[in-house]
Amino acid sequence: MSASAASGFLLSGTSSTVTVGIVTPQKMQFDQPLHLRSGAQLPAYELAYETYGQLNALRSNAVLVCHALNASHHVAGTYADQTNNTGWWDNLVGPGKPLDTNRFFVIGVNNPGSCFGSTGPTNLNPASGQPWGSDFPVVTVEDWVDAQARLLDRLGIGQLAAVLGGSLGGMQALAWSLRHPERLRHCIAVATAPNLSAQNIAFNEVARRAITTDPEFHAGHYLRHGTIPRRGLRVARMIGHITYLSDDSMEAKFGRELRHGALAYTTQDIEFQIESYLRHQGDKFSEYFDANTYLLITRALDYFDPARETGGDLSRAFAAARAVRFLVVSFATDWRFSPARSREIVKALVDNQTAVSYAEIDAPHGHDAFLLEDPRYHAVMRLRFDAIAREVGV
Repeated sequence: MSASAASGFLLSGTSSTVTVGIVTPQKMQFDQPLHLRSGAQLPAYELAYETYGQLNALRSNAVLVCHALNASHHVAGTYADQTNNTGWWDNLVGPGKPLDTNRFFVIGVNNPGSCFGSTGPTNLNPASGQPWGSDFPVVTVEDWVDAQARLLDRLGIGQLAAVLGGSLGGMQALAWSLRHPERLRHCIAVATAPNLSAQNIAFNEVARRAITTDPEFHAGHYLRHGTIPRRGLRVARMIGHITYLSDDSMEAKFGRELRHGALAYTTQDIEFQIESYLRHQGDKFSEYFDANTYLLITRALDYFDPARETGGDLSRAFAAARAVRFLVVSFATDWRFSPARSREIVKALVDNQTAVSYAEIDAPHGHDAFLLEDPRYHAVMRLRFDAIAREVGV
């Protein structure tokens, strides 16, 4: 199937309401093993992906969107049988939107190790005939980027107009600029960091321990036992969710509001609305996300550190970058991936005389701001993609 044949249908309307419409996920089978940074390899595997818009005749208008921890290839649009399942970046990607699918061919890929269609821990291990579980090999950001490059080869795309990602997706965008520097013209990294701080690694470890100490975890082979470590997943999600929000946004939305209007003087039941919200998020997450996938992805976050190979010198690490221009975006209230961490990336690029623009948005929403429709943020993104469109002639 050609790349353009996989695209979604376009609808008419205003940019604020129109979407790419009903989309259908695609799958690509790879029989050649993927050699991983750990020294292990992933044998024959599948990648789930979606595309939006049309690939032009010169194949110059492709934009790869890299997903964050609990997202997937479903970047925009809806599914025919789940009309409420809107793509996670639908406010940014679509006809007339900042990443305009009337001009660009947008690709979303689900990474290996995930639980949304690409080969991961819930799939069968060909060596045992049982679900991979915790035997699934540890994957890194660099491994994901290499898998994405293989998919682009199959789609006949030699060079990307841009690679875009937020949070963990931003790390993938940065890795693209270093691992396949000639294959992208622009790198757009949003709400991300050149590596995780010790505090961030600590949050990830607490979340992992919540999962691995759940009695239903069974050393990662819970599917063989017919169980799911939902209690651990709930707590892991609650921990993570707190870090995605700012103190101001939590105060504005919940404050100290009581769930029942009066204190019940209980240490077990819910007293405050914020407790109810976090439990709801945890319950919902535990119903659709795989525990081993959570362990794998948070560890990939921990491992990402391009400066490790240059003795901790980030400027030396970015000397390999060849992108025409970088755009780095941060949010003032994002304390998990703070603006200071984005400025480290900008400095490393400036040290190499690499063209880079930096925007720090004073949004109140914390880390999750990169997913939301802030007009200042979207204006920055629209300006950049307008410039890219002129550059590639679309």
